[in-house]
Amino acid sequence: MKNMIIRAATDADLNQLKQFEQGVIEAERPFDQCLKPDPIQYYDLEQLISAEQCYLVVAELQNNDRSGKLIASGYARIEQAKPYVSYNFYSYLGFMYVDPEFRGHGVNQQLIKHLADWSSEQGVTMMHLDVFADNLPAIRAYQKAGFSASLLEMRCDITKM
Repeated sequence: MKNMIIRAATDADLNQLKQFEQGVIEAERPFDQCLKPDPIQYYDLEQLISAEQCYLVVAELQNNDRSGKLIASGYARIEQAKPYVSYNFYSYLGFMYVDPEFRGHGVNQQLIKHLADWSSEQGVTMMHLDVFADNLPAIRAYQKAGFSASLLEMRCDITKM
């Protein structure tokens, strides 16, 4: 998308990031009946902004009529890999959100590329993320970015067995 920059999030972005977080929760609620009723929060945004092993970014429009408008977010967090895989660390991607008005314009792809570049600079060669199995639009977007499914988490409410 033209006239868009991706930059590190700051404390000044917190109000908009909290709105994005609610957008993520609203989008995921149909896929997870175990979520508590609103209000809930997924992320410690202040910690994601300040933690050394995390890189929280925002996409910001820089054109005349919408200068400074935040339209997307995402983070990469360096994690220790399982001892049985061939790499020691990976970047876990989360808080991937694009304002509905700007979806379908490659914003998510640019966020992922930016986070991949940062991860590579940290010496990391693998990225992981979680996506609900029924969230087909998100799965397609991540596949387009080069991700492939590797494990399906399953759960069972034993009170309904």
